[in-house]
Amino acid sequence: MIFLRTIPTVITLLCGLSFLSAPAQTVKPPEKVFRYAFAAAETGFDPAQLSDLYSRILTANMFDALYTYDYLARPLVIRPNLAAGMPEVSADFKTYTVKLKPGTYFSDDPAFKGNKRELVASDVVYTYKRIFDPKNKSPSVSGLREEKIIGMEELREQASKSGKFDYDREIEGLRALDKYTVQFKLGELRPRFLEGLTDPGIFGIVAREVVEAYGDRIMEHPVGTGPFKLSEWRRSSKITLVRNPNYREEYFEATPPADSPLAQQVYAKMKGRKLPQIDKIEVSIIEESQPRWLAFLGNEHDLMERLPAAYVNVAIPQNKLAPNLQKRGIQMQRNLLGDVTFSYFGMENPIVGGYTPEKIALRRAIAMGQNTAEEVRLPRRGQAIVAQGPVMPLTAAYDPNMRSEMGVFDRPKAMALLDLFGYTDKDGDGWRDLPDGKPLALEYATTSSADYRELNEIWKKNMDAIGVRVVFKYGQWPELLKASRNGKLMMWGLGLGGGSPDGAGVLALGYSQSKGQQNHARFSLPEYDEIYKRINRMPDSPERKLLIDQAVKILVAYMPYKFSTHRFGTDLTHPWLQGYVRNPIARDFWKYIDIDTDLQKSPKY
Repeated sequence: MIFLRTIPTVITLLCGLSFLSAPAQTVKPPEKVFRYAFAAAETGFDPAQLSDLYSRILTANMFDALYTYDYLARPLVIRPNLAAGMPEVSADFKTYTVKLKPGTYFSDDPAFKGNKRELVASDVVYTYKRIFDPKNKSPSVSGLREEKIIGMEELREQASKSGKFDYDREIEGLRALDKYTVQFKLGELRPRFLEGLTDPGIFGIVAREVVEAYGDRIMEHPVGTGPFKLSEWRRSSKITLVRNPNYREEYFEATPPADSPLAQQVYAKMKGRKLPQIDKIEVSIIEESQPRWLAFLGNEHDLMERLPAAYVNVAIPQNKLAPNLQKRGIQMQRNLLGDVTFSYFGMENPIVGGYTPEKIALRRAIAMGQNTAEEVRLPRRGQAIVAQGPVMPLTAAYDPNMRSEMGVFDRPKAMALLDLFGYTDKDGDGWRDLPDGKPLALEYATTSSADYRELNEIWKKNMDAIGVRVVFKYGQWPELLKASRNGKLMMWGLGLGGGSPDGAGVLALGYSQSKGQQNHARFSLPEYDEIYKRINRMPDSPERKLLIDQAVKILVAYMPYKFSTHRFGTDLTHPWLQGYVRNPIARDFWKYIDIDTDLQKSPKY
């Protein structure tokens, strides 16, 4: 009887204890994944070896530079990133001393042998030395050589002779003064040197033990201190990045312009949020515009960056968002970009190259025979303006009122110029020949995507009209880029985005020391080189602006490039992608954006 009476009591007590000790149920928040597409394949992930836009977008989000640009401020404002503050700059603009923030760590990697690896000043020194190592064939070396870092040129020359770069040799121009202080000493006055410390895509800081561990495979193994790290890579197909768990504590802070409602709205919503806000990035490589557009419409991508021209009339008729897209909550940002499109002539090519009057006349005639206004109207669907030279909009050096022969379409004058210099049809086949009677045929490199096919049609139509045969050489973007850097292409069409607020950096396209790097045309003229050097040494002034104009006039006169357009960029975003604002220069925007997963799941969208 006692036994029967005590059982309910014990059971009740045990049940109560069980209830009290049960762990609280936690609901894991849904993963925030940002998805969009590149229009061209990546080349790899080693900042020192990169020049193409898409690879640099990826590395800009995996690596850190010393400085960055305020996400929202316009005009652009440089802010500390890895640096603890703005640099200490000598009065003669020759010495820049940078103190680093302690507590910045690289993402974990087997090269660190299980240790958490802090970024220190010696990593900065090593990173910049790598660009000078001849073994790396860095496309950035010519630009950095112009900064005249004391002792670096001698180090590079020694490496060229010995076959080995001495990373342990200390030089006066680049030293770690202590664990968290790095100093640059320059051989010339360089008022804008700070701008060269802001691009994580090519100046992202790397760790020596990682580079040495992976050797020639370093392009496949990015290890940085940025907000994201590489998780999966299917070459030329898909790249997946995930949040870097070692990323430093950083919060959304920016300076929105008072006259920008969008920037004000983003700042009000995002201020104080911990960065990065998303967990994963999925980047697909989709070269054709139609599947990129359909993926965005099908909610497979969150951002349609740079709306393809083929869909302008559908998506933004009269440059306004189409009603059907408005109903879906899709938002539009349309901006004139700080960029320039161009076609170059290989100046070492026996047909289109050279500096004699008849060769200059040939290039000028081809340029004047190209109807750029038609290019803007048809394949670009009005989403560009005709360029008068290389200097890009949204930069200090840009003059919207400048006019030059670069922007002129004059078919009769082009034909008269060809006739005058002996480019006539000598064999009666209907096509012009060279003055010596050999065939004149332009070989224009291009990809096979629909966007390029439309541009190629304009080229062919206009060249046919002046009797100049043009044939197209098709290839994949990475292979064409490699061939171009090696001087193997006669002509190729490219686009170039701005790298600094100043704008004069684009003039490196004509600097002889940049052959095989920025200078795809391989143009070489001592007069131009001297002007270019003076421009880079001078502080901002009216005199410097006159020199920039003089350099542009030389490029127009010799025509190693046919500068065509400055483009408008229209970015479309689904309503669940929040915080996105296009920056004219910076490419590391992924850490600032957010995904509203509730909106993403809503049947409304």
